[in-house]
Amino acid sequence: MRHLLDTQTLSKDLALRILDVAEDMADTQSREVKKLPTLRGKTVVNLFFEDSTRTRISFEAAAKRLSADVINFAAKGSSVSKGESLKDTAQTLQAMGADAVVIRHSASGAPRTLATSGWISAGVVNAGDGTHEHPTQALLDAFTIRKRRFGADSRGKDLAGVRVVIVGDVLHSRVARSNVWLLTTLGAEVVLVTPPTLIPQNISGWPVRVLYDLDEALAERLDAVMMLRIQLERMHAAFFPSEREYSRRWGLDPARLERLTGDSIVLHPGPMNRGLEISADAADSPRSTVLEQVANGVSVRMAVMYLLLAGERMDDAMGSGQEQIR
Repeated sequence: MRHLLDTQTLSKDLALRILDVAEDMADTQSREVKKLPTLRGKTVVNLFFEDSTRTRISFEAAAKRLSADVINFAAKGSSVSKGESLKDTAQTLQAMGADAVVIRHSASGAPRTLATSGWISAGVVNAGDGTHEHPTQALLDAFTIRKRRFGADSRGKDLAGVRVVIVGDVLHSRVARSNVWLLTTLGAEVVLVTPPTLIPQNISGWPVRVLYDLDEALAERLDAVMMLRIQLERMHAAFFPSEREYSRRWGLDPARLERLTGDSIVLHPGPMNRGLEISADAADSPRSTVLEQVANGVSVRMAVMYLLLAGERMDDAMGSGQEQIR
C-alpha cells in the first residue's frame, strides 16, 4: 500500500501525474452527475485529531464522489480523548477494514508513524501534521496557479518561470513548508516574506529567498502572492507588537492589491482573518483564487485517492517517486 506523507520527497514527475489526474477529475465535476464508481467497495477513514472542518469536508467530498464509503472519526468525544493511543486507534481501523486513512494530527510525524509502524495496512494520507507539512494543500495551490496560468491547456506543464511570494506566519505554517518544496520542485521561484520573529530558526536548506519587507517583494515581478493565516492559537508569545501593526506592515491591503500587475493572483489557504493578513478587497477581488482553491481541493484529493486505491501504483508510473509514495 502506498502513502502520501509530504511534498519534500515528492518527485517532479509524480507531482505532475497527480496534477494531471486532478485535471481529469475536475472535468468530471462539471457534469450533471458528478459521482464516479471508481472506489466502490473501498472504505476511507478521516481520522482528525485536530479540528478542520474545511479540510475534512473536502476529503469526504472527494472520497464520496469516487463512491467510497467514508467514516469520519474525530478525536474529541472519542476514545482518544479518554487516553487511547494512536496504535490502539490504528488497530481498530485495521479491524474495521479501512483501505485508506486520512490523518490530521497536532504532532509532526504522526502520519509517517502510522504509515511505517506496521499497525495498519491501509494507505495513509497526511492532512496536516503539526508544523511539518500539508501536502494536499500544496498540490491544490500548485493546481490553482497552473490552471490560472495555462487555462484548459495545463496538462503536463510545470511552473518554470513562475515567481510565488509567500507572506506571513511561516514559523507555524505547514502550508508554507509544503508549498516551498512542491513549488520549487515544479520549477517555480519562491520568496518568503515574514516578520523576523515568524521565520523558522534554520532554513538554510530551504530553496527560497527571504525578505522582511512586503513592499520590497511586491515591487518585483510576481505571478502569485500567497497570504498565510496568522495562527494565533499556536502563538504563546508576542511575535509582533499588535494585530494593527502586523496588518500595516505585512497585510495585503487595498493599496498593495492595486500594485499587483499583469495576471498576478492572490491565494490563501483559509480560513482567512479578514482585516489582518488580508483585506476584504483583496479576498474578494478578481485576482483572488480562494473559492477556486476550495473547488480544486476536491479534484486534487480525488486524484490522490484514485491513485492510491484504484489499483494504479504511483511509483510504477513515475519511477523516482518511490521515496514518497511507499
